[in-house]
Amino acid sequence: MIRVVLPAQLRTLARIEGEVSLKVSGAATQRSVLDALEARYPMLRGAIRDRATQKRRPFVRFFACERDLSHETPDAELPAAVATGAEPLLVVGAMAGG
Repeated sequence: MIRVVLPAQLRTLARIEGEVSLKVSGAATQRSVLDALEARYPMLRGAIRDRATQKRRPFVRFFACERDLSHETPDAELPAAVATGAEPLLVVGAMAGG
């Protein structure tokens, strides 16, 4: 099981509390995790990644194992600790401003 921690606004949108546990078939990648997340919570489609291009939204970041995975390719395998469920994949809403 892959553990995913979402920011408060996405948890509210999906009507969930705490972290989400997802079963992912095949390799654990950003794409496979987001596909599973959007399949289980269809209201999140378009919130984390663009519906047409499937690219990550500009103010959404991915972190795991103290690493920023935001600029990894969507099909790059996630760290082993995430794939085994030992560590969560964090979806973080970035802030901008001055």
